[in-house]
Amino acid sequence: MDQLSEITFRLPRTPASQTFLDQLRTLFADVAYADSVESVDAAGADRLTLTPPVPEGARPVTAFTLADIAEPEVALGTELVLGLVHGETTQTCVLPGTLDLAELTRRLAGHVQRVDHTGVNLPVDTSPEQWQQLVSAVAAESTMYRYPTGEQWPFVLPASADEFRADIGDFPVGREPRFELVYEQQLTQTSWQIALRTDLTRAELELLFPEPEGLTFPGLDDIFRVVPVRHPWPDLGIRFDLCYRAEGGTSDWETGEWLVTEGGRILSTGTGTV
Repeated sequence: MDQLSEITFRLPRTPASQTFLDQLRTLFADVAYADSVESVDAAGADRLTLTPPVPEGARPVTAFTLADIAEPEVALGTELVLGLVHGETTQTCVLPGTLDLAELTRRLAGHVQRVDHTGVNLPVDTSPEQWQQLVSAVAAESTMYRYPTGEQWPFVLPASADEFRADIGDFPVGREPRFELVYEQQLTQTSWQIALRTDLTRAELELLFPEPEGLTFPGLDDIFRVVPVRHPWPDLGIRFDLCYRAEGGTSDWETGEWLVTEGGRILSTGTGTV
């Protein structure tokens, strides 16, 4: 099985999408491994690419691009595409954004250092069978690890070809962006998450993004502040998880060691069992 080489967040080719992509590029201006100028892919589409700095040749890379599609989607390689889930649920549970991306970018200028991970949260209308099949398919093509405390939050860590064939045993800082899948049992719409490493303390981020602009999740409130943003796509949630400034040196979360040694790698069995 070939290794997953790219995870691509695709937006419809519209002026609004171009603006969103341009603002995202500005937000990542100080991230050393992000494109700092406009680039295009083979089809001539504008794209922003995040290339893992370590290890050399690590895959997958993460890209944001425009495409001839009707609504946003995430492509995992060439075969697997995660579109928006349009279910039959009558209840509504979403994380509404009160800020647009331009304002979030303005407030965070000079404070974003790295992109910890991106992710897709699949909503309640996703069946257990669909979830298991998805995890199995992604695990077959990547170095994917369980979340150690048992939640359905598996992570793909960028890895070299040798690590993909064997396993990850080296833990430098910079094995990022990671990619997270979340089996969401509360939200009723597909959502994208982008977790950023900042140089700001919790108190500083609470001042920058007070409620209702920012919020925290129970059990994770001492790690990051959540800021949902407004955007043009009504059936999609987009949120930014703003990690507080690291204190006390490098953690085993930053290096990925905690996921590898405590969570363990997910090996595809053909049944999708996690």
